[in-house]
Amino acid sequence: MKARFFLVRHGETAWNREGRFQGQRDVPLNERGIEQAEALARALKSCGAKFIWSSPLSRAKVTAEKIGQAMGLPVYIDDDLKEINHGLWEGRTMEEVKNMWPALLEAWHSQPHTVKMPDGEDLALLQARAFAAYCRISEHGEGPHVVVTHDAVMKTMLCLFLEMPLSGFWRFQLGNASVSIVEKTERGMRATLLGDTCHLGDPYFRAEQKGL
Repeated sequence: MKARFFLVRHGETAWNREGRFQGQRDVPLNERGIEQAEALARALKSCGAKFIWSSPLSRAKVTAEKIGQAMGLPVYIDDDLKEINHGLWEGRTMEEVKNMWPALLEAWHSQPHTVKMPDGEDLALLQARAFAAYCRISEHGEGPHVVVTHDAVMKTMLCLFLEMPLSGFWRFQLGNASVSIVEKTERGMRATLLGDTCHLGDPYFRAEQKGL
């Protein structure tokens, strides 16, 4: 038998569209984000999930609630699924961060595993708490589990599951409302789907996000 996890990124927010670092700021879904969450709910309605888990931040929680309503399941909150703490970068655009911390931003894009954001977290700390959440979720059996969380959380989890170093963080592109599937088998963890957005009607030509 294998355990299956649907890793879901929340829908779009105004700050996603503006290219601002969100981190742990509780920025709500915008109108498009709500539509994306509803499309996710339709796509996942028949996936057979037994549990839905979410970050406490409203952009993830509302996305999860839309899915839960479609499936008739409650949403369980795990605080360790919240996004990386961007510290003093939160609320700022890429250009603003570049003007204030040019060397650190360059390192973030080239060697992300070496960077601790001012008054924020680094990827190792994020990965450790994300793994703690995964372990708690796994205590509830094989699932399937729908886990609604954030970009950096998903990327560090995928690095861990696929036995990649955190230096490979940027190898994944996970758009808003995307779905990735990982399975735990007798041979270890495997990814069967990465960053899928077919349910949004734009599977091949999605514009790259401005910020993280």
